[in-house]
Formats: sequence, structure tokens, C-alpha cells
Amino acid sequence: EVQLVESGGGLVQAGGSLRLSCAASGFTFDDYGIGWFRQAPGKEREGVSCISSSHISTYYVDSVKGRFTISRDNAKNTVYLQMNSLKPEDTAVYYCVAERTGLCTDYDLEYDYWGQGTQVTVSS
Repeated sequence: EVQLVESGGGLVQAGGSLRLSCAASGFTFDDYGIGWFRQAPGKEREGVSCISSSHISTYYVDSVKGRFTISRDNAKNTVYLQMNSLKPEDTAVYYCVAERTGLCTDYDLEYDYWGQGTQVTVSS
């Protein structure tokens, strides 16, 4: 059974930091591109960041560049999203996603597996 289990969300003040983790199981993690999407109430889902299976390619949406860092530990089947200098507009449910061809893309339909999501709330 494929599982993507997010953790690390919570409530933080503006300017603070959180580190999201996504533990994967049930598939060959090394072969998959892994990403993070988010969705805020009343807003469209957007691709936040991703990393290819080779670690070579990464992507960040403009609004998080310089503040968020994605990384993956293939030995632990885990991907991380370090989020610094958080802003109220980062408030959303964050979803971990996996793409079987190893690509990094911000196109949500490319992703084969989705986690249940973790809530991030940034207070002003």
C-alpha cells in the first residue's frame, strides 16, 4: 500500500520556521519525483516545491524562493520542506506528492500519489 504521511505542520507566528516531513512507503522512493502542494481556503491549489529523483532538479514557486528549501533523504524514504520567514499568506494545507517518472513539476495532474495533508497556520 502506497503511503505519504506528512508531519510537522502547526501554528507559528509570522517570521517563524517549520519543517515539514513526508514519510513515504509502498513504492520505490528513489525513482520518484517528490513535491509539495498547498491549498488555502478559497484559493486554488498551487505547487510549492519539488525535487527530482536525481536530486538535480528543484522547483520553487516565486512566493517562497529564498525562504523554503526542499530536500530528500532516500535512505529514509523521506522528503523535507524547511520553511523559514513564514508569512500569513503561507497558511494552507500542505500536501506531499509523488511522481513515478522522477520528474519535478508544478503540474498537479502529473503526480500519482498524494498524502492527506498537514495544516500550516501562520499568525500575524
